[in-house]
Amino acid sequence: MAKLSVDRVLSKANSHAKKGEFERAQNLYQTVLKAFPKNKRALKGLAALNKPLQSADVKEPPQETINQLLNLFNNGKLSAVIKSAIVLTNKFPEAFTVWNLLGVAAAQLGHLEEAIFAFKKVNLIKPDYAEAYNNMGIVLQDQGKYEEAVVAYNKALSLKPDYADAYYNLGNALKNQGKLELAIVAYDKALAIEPDFADAYNNMGNALKGVVFKLPNSGLQKTITLLLDKKLYVRPNEISTAAISLLKFEPNLRQNLQISSESEVQLRLMEVIKDLSMLPLLLKLMSVCPLPDVDLENLFRKLRACLLFSISELSSSNEILKFQSALALQCFTNEYIYNQSEHENEALRDLEVAVKQALSNGDQPSSGSILCLASYRPLYQYEWSSSLLIADEIEEVFIRQILEPNQEAQFKANLPVLEEISDRVSFKVREQYERSPYPRWVNLRLALKPVSISKLVRELNLKLFKDHIREVDAPNILIAGCGTGQHSIETAARFEGSKVLAIDLSLASLGYAKRKTEELGIENIEYMQADILDLCKLGKQFDIVESSGVLHHMHDPLAGWKVLTDCLKPGGLMRIGLYSELARQHIVEIRQEISKADIGSSDAAMKSFRTMVIDSEQNHHKQILNSHDFYSLSTLKDLLFHVQEHRFTIPQIKTTLLELGLEFCGFDANQIISSHFKLTNTNSDDLYDLEKWQAYEVANPKVFAGMYQFWCQKIS
Repeated sequence: MAKLSVDRVLSKANSHAKKGEFERAQNLYQTVLKAFPKNKRALKGLAALNKPLQSADVKEPPQETINQLLNLFNNGKLSAVIKSAIVLTNKFPEAFTVWNLLGVAAAQLGHLEEAIFAFKKVNLIKPDYAEAYNNMGIVLQDQGKYEEAVVAYNKALSLKPDYADAYYNLGNALKNQGKLELAIVAYDKALAIEPDFADAYNNMGNALKGVVFKLPNSGLQKTITLLLDKKLYVRPNEISTAAISLLKFEPNLRQNLQISSESEVQLRLMEVIKDLSMLPLLLKLMSVCPLPDVDLENLFRKLRACLLFSISELSSSNEILKFQSALALQCFTNEYIYNQSEHENEALRDLEVAVKQALSNGDQPSSGSILCLASYRPLYQYEWSSSLLIADEIEEVFIRQILEPNQEAQFKANLPVLEEISDRVSFKVREQYERSPYPRWVNLRLALKPVSISKLVRELNLKLFKDHIREVDAPNILIAGCGTGQHSIETAARFEGSKVLAIDLSLASLGYAKRKTEELGIENIEYMQADILDLCKLGKQFDIVESSGVLHHMHDPLAGWKVLTDCLKPGGLMRIGLYSELARQHIVEIRQEISKADIGSSDAAMKSFRTMVIDSEQNHHKQILNSHDFYSLSTLKDLLFHVQEHRFTIPQIKTTLLELGLEFCGFDANQIISSHFKLTNTNSDDLYDLEKWQAYEVANPKVFAGMYQFWCQKIS
């Protein structure tokens, strides 16, 4: 069922008041004030009701009786609501408000057929009652009848075009059908009506993952920009492909992507920057995540060089500085993955000399000069960076490239250490991530509201073998290999009452994670440097253990997995992420090329190899361009140059689970994968049959291109 927030209740109250339904409006305002006595909007709304209340329709029970029914519902006494509503509908068979409430209560108790019956009664009695069609759509959606649900929502919207809830629910039904572009349009309409509709932003972020738009939509660009501004509804890199596909319809961008030479960019430099500055979504994306697009990369690389060569001649207009700031942030976030020429190196040396000279004379360099240098190298690496003043034009770059790295260094120096890293491979992996904390990120997606383990099990449709884990209301959680904190922060926000211990080999990564945790005000995470192999020294077991993208980088992944299992309480849940052998064959081929050519993993070597891949016509090289990890230096290193990589098959996972005393509870797959799987696997238990998943992956070898992400439970 759709959630009823305070804002939603107040919106409904305002709507009733505008329609002259004063009694309903009064009841809703009073409901809010019972919970929040000082709510200003409710007090103001109640005070504005200076017209006499309308008398109840003769076909409805007395308002006092309906209020009593609503009080039962608001207090969660759903069985009592149903019992009383049935009595009332016998006395007042055309009381559509009672029938509607009966349907809602029945649906929340899982009595879906009874709920449908009640809503159909409402439709017969009052065909223009949009809420009943919306409620019916929710129940049909719960039954998996998405087409019928869409019909119900559209009927509600035909009766009430400004019905944000109905647009939101329509989006959910379309998303469950895999009709992602239509779902996104529905969420966009919901947000046009209710700009602060958090659930709509959240679900739009999910729907945008992997979508490539076929038609232009400038209005949707504005909504996606707002979504990114909200910071906590989506990981920007997950929607960057969708956003870029929209941007490429814009003439301002499309014509400039066709520029073939650096000399042409130089001739039109001001014009190109002006064109790009008119695209707020592009500037926002540049500021928050690496952009996974070779065309954009080529344009930005040329612009960076031309700005450097022209810096002494450029006027410091707001347009130029705004674009320079976004470009500097893009380069910092992708860890300066663009190649640069010797001509650029010479110009950079000259520019740095000029900046140092200005500072030694007691002057501040121009903002354009600082942003130009920040596009080639992080400012904190310049010895003179502490002498800079924070001008408005460079403020965001100053924060990201100086203040935040300094904070990370302070956090890194004060982190607890479980044990010195002694394993040979663990030591090499740690060194890789000390040089390249993985990944660099700005914003992420947090759960709108933390949930219990029991609710998460229902939401993910996990199969449990021991039920007592559902009763744990304050779970202790271990994140083994938290990297720069995305995983640990999202998990800490996901589970109600949780306490999280997050460990990693890299102190640099942990410093980054600690900074972001403090920035977001997350208080239930403790960070520690530790090797998975040493976790037995904690002398502690956890209700939940999560380790994603870590075990396959160990010398002996099964030894690490055994340690994690020992850290899990009997009946506890474990979430594991592992590379798929089938899905990574093109990566295996590239890694073999790198090894055979003895390319090495220095920044220069990786950039040179990457340029060759971009220019290549070979199929396995073209495939790798679709990976977001190809577009920043640390993720590229993790993708193709990691010091240690293992891959798994589903039969291997099945065997290992048996050896470790773990039972498979289900893949943490997205809705589209699960729906596609169910087309040929129709039994309810097929979702938990690894042999059927093996057959499915063989038929769809790229389905686990990211990783296998799955849950299992310790049975002994």
